[in-house]
Parts: sequence; structure tokens; C-alpha cells
Amino acid sequence: MKPLFVKESTLGLRLFLVALVVVALLAADLRFNALHNARSLLETAATPVYWVADLPSRVMEWNQQHLVSRSELQEQNERLRRENLVLEGRSHQMASLQAENVRLRALLNSSAMLRDDVLVAELIGVSPDPVRHQLVLNKGEQDGVFVGQPLIDAGGLLGQIVKVSPLLSRALLITDATHSIPVQVNRNGVRAIAEGTGSLTSLEVHHVSATTDIKEGDLLVTSGLGGRFPVGYPVAVVSEIERDPGQAFARIIATPSAALERSRHVLLVFTARPAEGD
Repeated sequence: MKPLFVKESTLGLRLFLVALVVVALLAADLRFNALHNARSLLETAATPVYWVADLPSRVMEWNQQHLVSRSELQEQNERLRRENLVLEGRSHQMASLQAENVRLRALLNSSAMLRDDVLVAELIGVSPDPVRHQLVLNKGEQDGVFVGQPLIDAGGLLGQIVKVSPLLSRALLITDATHSIPVQVNRNGVRAIAEGTGSLTSLEVHHVSATTDIKEGDLLVTSGLGGRFPVGYPVAVVSEIERDPGQAFARIIATPSAALERSRHVLLVFTARPAEGD
């Protein structure tokens, strides 16, 4: 039987040699990068091991993304449908606000060209009687509004105030069948009277001789006669002329310049108050 110390010495020698080889390899790798190719080969060989180790997490992630229950899909679709409806509603509201902003800009631009002071008022109601062309505005006596005050929009003359209360006022449009206004042709100064026809799209011009120099496309503006309306506000554009040789006066139809059917914000013009009895 061999002594025990011989085996221990042999084992120690082997460990020493292994350690020496490891140190030599480490030194060679640090110094000369000698084990680069070996490391690359081992990493390539270990790639399938890494892929297999990561497979459970990949399978779980795939299940979460693709294996969704029908109830969850229905819930998601319903939620997306509600969100889409809300977004469409906001889009329509934005379109409305943008259009209103354009109208207000046009109104402000028109007020900048006026020599008179103005007050912006908002339409809050219309007359329920289709024969009466009247508007209800959110400005009244406490804002300085008075009977006979001219009312305009970005396009031209709308009408005048006919009734005032502390908080509200009522305006009569120029197209009302009971309304008439002195006008003149902007091109040559020919004077006439424009009367409402009961239609929001037309006025009728009276007391114009059949031989008078007036033609389609002429702009009619306020003449200032009577002291009710200031001079020069656009009223209407001549759209139709009928001259009958057997009649002394021509039949003239004009289209109002103001947006009588669409105006939401209007301007109340502060000029000199009309004298009592006008």
C-alpha cells in the first residue's frame, strides 16, 4: 500500500500546474488578446442555450399580445368607439368655433373702418312670427342701446333697434315688409327708397324712373336722408331690373349685403340719437 502523502503531493502538483496554466492564459489574453477567437466560438456555441432560456418569456409575451378573449376585444372596441365619438364631437365643435372666429374677425375688420363707436351684440332669439323679421339681442338700455340705433354686420346694414329693455333689445331687419330706408346708388348718387319684401333675400327699390341710370350690380348705400341712418353703409346690390315702356318707374330688386340669415354677432352703431318724432 502506497503512503498517503504521495497522493496529496501529486494532487497539489496538479492543482499548481492548472493554476499556473490559468494564470498564463489570463496574462496572454490581457497582454495579447490571445483568447478572443476562443471566446467568440464559445459565445456562438452558447447562443442556442440563451435562446432556449428566453423561450418561456417569449411565449408568455406572445400569448398576452395575441390570445385575447372575445370579451376583452368587445370591451376594447366599445371603448375605442366611445373615444372616436368624443373626438368627432370635438372636431365638429372646433369647426364651429373656427367659423365663428372667422365671422368675428370680419366683424372687427368692418368696425375698424367705421368712424362711429360700435358695440358688439349677440343674437339670442328671433321672432316666432315668420312674417315679422325681428331679432332679439343681448344688449339693452344699460349698455346704451336706444330705439332707432343702426344695426350692421361685416357685410352691411341689417336694420335698426325698435324696442329696448334694460337687458335686451329688439331689432327690425331691413327686409321686413314694414321697413323702408332711403338709399342712393354708390356709383352715381341716384336716390331711391328700398323697402322690405318679407323675404330675407330681397329688397324692392321704389321711385326710380325707367330712364334713370341704374343697372344690375350697382351697390346701394344709405343716403343719410331722414337722419335715421348714417351715410354710406352698404344696404344691397341691384340684382334685377324690369323696365316697362308703359310704366313711369322701373321695377328693381336688390339683394341685401348683410348676412341676414347667418349673422350671430352684430354691431350696434353709436351715432347721434335721432330727434324725437323721427
